[in-house]
Amino acid sequence: MHLFRGIKIKNLIMILLGAAIFSFGLVHFNIQHELAEGGFTGLTLILLFVFNMDPAIMNLVLNVPMFFIGWKLLGRKTFIYTVVGTVAVSVFLRIFTTYQYDINMENDLLLVSLFAGVFIGIGLGIIFRFGGTTGGVDIIARLANKYYGWSMGRTMFIFDAGVILLSWATYLTMPKMMYTLVAVYVGARVIDFVQEGAYSGRGAWIISEWQDEIADKITQEMDRGVTVMKGRGHYTKQEREVLYCVVGKNEIVRLKNIINSVDPSAFVSVTDVHDVMGEGFTLDEEKKPLD
Repeated sequence: MHLFRGIKIKNLIMILLGAAIFSFGLVHFNIQHELAEGGFTGLTLILLFVFNMDPAIMNLVLNVPMFFIGWKLLGRKTFIYTVVGTVAVSVFLRIFTTYQYDINMENDLLLVSLFAGVFIGIGLGIIFRFGGTTGGVDIIARLANKYYGWSMGRTMFIFDAGVILLSWATYLTMPKMMYTLVAVYVGARVIDFVQEGAYSGRGAWIISEWQDEIADKITQEMDRGVTVMKGRGHYTKQEREVLYCVVGKNEIVRLKNIINSVDPSAFVSVTDVHDVMGEGFTLDEEKKPLD
């Protein structure tokens, strides 16, 4: 069918996995210990603790208007992934609230808030990474990321603050509000971490008079590509070639040793590189995806 063209089964499975992780954390850490949460999820918790409304049902009711925004602004595929993510969260919320395991950690709410942030962050991070959302503020976060370049974690943290204040005004005690802030902050950082991708590494800018020798050794000994760029020193006004190379995190020491063996006085600047794609990272020599 045309409606489902381009939809990947792998993405759907990962979105379901993310929804399960998110829902498990929400039920077993937030709900069991009466911590709040941000966004539309936080609103469902307010309705639960103040009016005893079913969070699984209210999650769908609150997100229906966001479905239309998602359809108009994010396109067909994201809309489908969003519907799957939102419905999956409601289904798993119903499952985990019906068959939940009693995690009694009232005496260690700091640990509860940390676990809440980690579970929710991992769950949402997986959903976002594979093209989905869970509706509500998640859609707004994706729009901010798409059109303004804001990280999803940052956008969600801003919206979360307002909902947490509303929670404090209705049912949340001051200590639990502070623990909730810890959970939300941890969750935002974990979301960004998961979003950055598993294929991360280090990028090295190398300036040396022995650039050809360094590039050859990197290529031969590390089997990594090297890009040569033209540069000019502002003070000396001299033209010089600059090398750029991306390696895995565990290879940076080896790269430095190679550079040092050729030119101990070489200028080297190492930066973090996130979500690396291409040959040697996500593709093999034949341009096929790595397993």
